[in-house]
Amino acid sequence: MQHTIIKLLGLKTTGYHGVYEYERREGQEFIVDAELKIKTPEDDDLTQTVDYGQIARKLLAVVEGEPVDLIETLAKKLLDQIMADPKVLAANVTVHKPNAPMKLEFDDVQVSIGAQR
Repeated sequence: MQHTIIKLLGLKTTGYHGVYEYERREGQEFIVDAELKIKTPEDDDLTQTVDYGQIARKLLAVVEGEPVDLIETLAKKLLDQIMADPKVLAANVTVHKPNAPMKLEFDDVQVSIGAQR
């Protein structure tokens, strides 16, 4: 069986996640990357693939939604949204928190999670 990889990279929005009160009050930028593995469509037919626009909107709604303490929890919630589509055979999600509260110079904090059927 052939498979196709769909990547959604750099989905940016503001979320209110974190363990500190000011993170939940002020919010900060989160960036989501998602990689989905699906069966390769046999025909040029939208019903044989996933609607990546719809998936992107669902992911952004999760990030913009109910706050969680850990970005690990946020990543799992995002992965669950993707895996809810039965056409998805496997997926990986990375959550970036480039403004994580550390008094160090750094480029990014990332948490990745994956699953397969």
